[in-house]
Amino acid sequence: MLNHIWWSLPFTIIVFLLARKLSQKYRLTILNPLLISITIIIATLLITHTSYSHYFSGSRILNDLLQPAVIALALPLYEQLHQIRAQWKSIISVCFIGSLIAMVTGTAIALWTGASVEMAASILPKSVTTPIAMAVSQGIGGIPAISAACVILVGIFGAMFGHLLFNFLRIKKPIARGLAMGAASHAVGTARSAEINYIEGAYSSLALMTCGIITSLIAPFIFPLIIDLLH
Repeated sequence: MLNHIWWSLPFTIIVFLLARKLSQKYRLTILNPLLISITIIIATLLITHTSYSHYFSGSRILNDLLQPAVIALALPLYEQLHQIRAQWKSIISVCFIGSLIAMVTGTAIALWTGASVEMAASILPKSVTTPIAMAVSQGIGGIPAISAACVILVGIFGAMFGHLLFNFLRIKKPIARGLAMGAASHAVGTARSAEINYIEGAYSSLALMTCGIITSLIAPFIFPLIIDLLH
């Protein structure tokens, strides 16, 4: 049966729905639906000796829906437009600083731990959404596939531990929480923010898009500077 590709799409959907139900029932940080789904799917592919390319060919439609899903996040953003207009200077400043810190810290840590320049370039765009991260990575000499994996890991950890950190630091304002989550954990963190608070989700969506644009524009200039200073 697994020699055919038809099973891939329904299997992925069922696994995610079950993982989501499990997460909603027990509400444990470690039970992130995306993390559970990835673990089950990888284990299934390894046990059945199914190649990823074969699995992906049957569920490609889910990948194609990624970009429309990100665009759909603009709806809550539009509904908060009146507030955003009054705060746009602060928002741009926060997103710029957040993007810069994410790029510099990730690249610096990679270089300090002995990573190659190519690997460091792959890690640099870890905090923006997958399509942008892969394009930025390729443009500065990184490996897009590794960048995509880093984006997924960062998103999962942000969704799992971001709000615990906010609570620990007593950050309660939805706007601040949303901007931080969107800047650090892109679409996965934004989805989590939208589940918790509508306004938080809107500002997280704004940070997601703004940081993606900022990273795309300044990464080609920032990366060579980091390499010259640290490598």
